[in-house]
Amino acid sequence: MTQDIKKKSTVTAPPKKRRSSASLDKKKARSGWLFIMPFLLGFFLIYVPIIYDSIKYSFHKIKILTGGGYELIWVGWENYSEALFVNPTFVQTLTSGIQQLIFDIPAIVIFSLFVAILLNQKMVGRAAFRAIFFIPVILTTGLIADIDEGNQLIEYMGSNESIDTGEGTNQVTQIVEVVDIERLFMNMRVGTELVEYVVDAVNNIFNIVNRSGVQMLIFLAGLQSISPAIYESCEIDGATAWETFWKITFPMISPMILVNTVYTVIDSFTASSNRVMTFIANIYNEADGNVIGSAMSWMYFLLVILIIAVVSAIVSAFVFYQRRD
Repeated sequence: MTQDIKKKSTVTAPPKKRRSSASLDKKKARSGWLFIMPFLLGFFLIYVPIIYDSIKYSFHKIKILTGGGYELIWVGWENYSEALFVNPTFVQTLTSGIQQLIFDIPAIVIFSLFVAILLNQKMVGRAAFRAIFFIPVILTTGLIADIDEGNQLIEYMGSNESIDTGEGTNQVTQIVEVVDIERLFMNMRVGTELVEYVVDAVNNIFNIVNRSGVQMLIFLAGLQSISPAIYESCEIDGATAWETFWKITFPMISPMILVNTVYTVIDSFTASSNRVMTFIANIYNEADGNVIGSAMSWMYFLLVILIIAVVSAIVSAFVFYQRRD
C-alpha cells in the first residue's frame, strides 16, 4: 500500500523542449544578409571585374592591332605622371572642382537644415510644403534630367548672353551683385571674402535647392526623433528659442550633420555636372590607345576618399551622441 502511494506521489518532470536551431539575433543577421545579397552578387560579379580592369589599364598603354583586337603594354606609373605633370588641364580642373566643393558643402548643409527646421514647425499644409521642396530631387534624376539637358531656356539662363544693360553684366544668372551686398554690410565690418561667398550662394540658389532635398529629409527625421519633453522642460525653465536651438536642437541633430556632410561630398564629386567628371569622360572618349583617363579616375577616387576622411574627422569632433543607458 505504501509503495502505491509513493508511486502516485512521484511527479514526472515535463519533457525538455528542444532549443530552436537559431536565436533571434542569428535570424535577424540572416535576414540582413539575404536583404543585401542582390547587391553583393552584383558587386562581385559585375563591378569587381570592372574595377580590376580599370586598375590594370591605368598601368598600361593600349596598342591597337591591325588585324583587330588590342595589346596591353606595361608602362608603370607613366600614365599617372603624365596626368599630373604633362597634362596642363587636369590639375587645374581638379583644383577648381575642390574649390567649388568647399563652397557647396556649407551652403547646402546650412540651407537644408534651415528649411528642415521651418518644415518641422506646426503649420497648415506642412506635408504639401515638404513635397514641394523635395520635387527638385525627382526632377533632376533619370529621364527628366536628360530632358532638361536639351532645354533651351535652361541653357539660356546658364549662358553669358542676356539683355544688354550697358554695364557688361549678366542680368539673367545674377540675382545680386557684390556692390549691393557691400552696401548692406557697410557698417558691419564684414570682410570681402564673406560678401563674395554670400553673393555666390544667392546667385547659385537654384543649384543649392536642387541638391538639398535628400538632406532635408534626413534632417527632418533627426528633428522628429527629438523628444518633445526636452523642449517643454526648456520652455518651463525660461530658455529662449535661440538658446534652445544651440543647446538642444543643434547638439541632437549633429549626427545628421555628419551624415549630410559626407553625403553632400559624395554627391558633389559624382554629379553629372561635376567639371572633373566631365573632363575625365572627355579624355576617355578622345583617347586613341591612351588610357590616361583610368589613371585620372583612380587619382580622383583616392582624392575623394581622402577628403571624405578629413571631413568626417573634423565634423565627428563636434558630434554629440545621446547615451541611452
